[in-house]
Order: sequence, then C-alpha cells, then structure tokens
Amino acid sequence: MAINWVLPVRGVQFVLSTTVLGMMAYVASWWSTHWRQMSPVEVNFMIFSPVWSLIALAALIVVPMKMPAVAEQTGPKIGLFVLELVTSLYWFGGFIALAVFLNDRICFGTVCTVAKAGTALSAVNWAAWAATLVATVIRTFFNKGSSPSKGSGVPKVEMHQGV
Repeated sequence: MAINWVLPVRGVQFVLSTTVLGMMAYVASWWSTHWRQMSPVEVNFMIFSPVWSLIALAALIVVPMKMPAVAEQTGPKIGLFVLELVTSLYWFGGFIALAVFLNDRICFGTVCTVAKAGTALSAVNWAAWAATLVATVIRTFFNKGSSPSKGSGVPKVEMHQGV
C-alpha cells in the first residue's frame, strides 16, 4: 500500500498559511497606523491568499476524506483540481508581487523583516501547493488505469476461497 504523503503536506500548507496571514496582518496594521493610509495591494493580497487557502484546504481535505464517492466523480474531481490550481496561482502571484514591491523600497526595521520573512514563507507555501497540484494533475488526468470502472472495458473479477 502506498503512503499518502498529501495529507501531511496539507498540514504544512495550513501552518504556513496561518503564519503568513499573521505576518501580513502585522505589516498591514503597521502600515495603516504609521502612514495613516491603506496598506499596499501586495500586502493586502497576501492577506487574501492565506484566507482563501484556509477555505480551500477545508474543501480539499473534507471532500475526499468524508465523501470519497463524490470526489471520484468527474465534475467534483475537476472542481477540486481547479480549486487547487487557483490557490497555487494566488500564492505564486502574491509572493512574486510582494518580492518585487519590497525590492523597490528602502526597507528597514522589524516590519521590513517580517514582510521579507512573509515573502519567503509564501514562496515555500507556493512550492507546497505546486507539489500537491502536480499530484492532483497526475491523479485526475493520468491515472486512468489504476482501478477498473464501469466504462473501462476491463471486467472486475472477485475471487472467493472455499466456494
């Protein structure tokens, strides 16, 4: 039996998402109190991405675990794939935009360190999402022959001893 490595990676995604959410909330709070204006869109987007991820993680964990028959149907399977793809793209765009934003600024102090650390953790979280996205692509589109289904043309044979 193969070991399912996706669930521990989902735990890493959860921890990284909550950490980045806290860090970017600190940066946004500092920005709005120090400059007395709304924080930059790059920081705000890096608040949105973890919140989206936490909602997506709930669906990506609960649906296959509690409703496996639903998760194996074509529509929901494609839906979960799209959810994971969009989340991965959010993390990629977010950490790139924040890195470019921080690169063009004179940045020092605790808030700058927190913003740069949040950018680095966002990149690690994107790598985790990219890894699970690849696994989802393989499972969704290329894993056709692993189990016989109704339309596969391969009959399912069950052997029973002692009959």
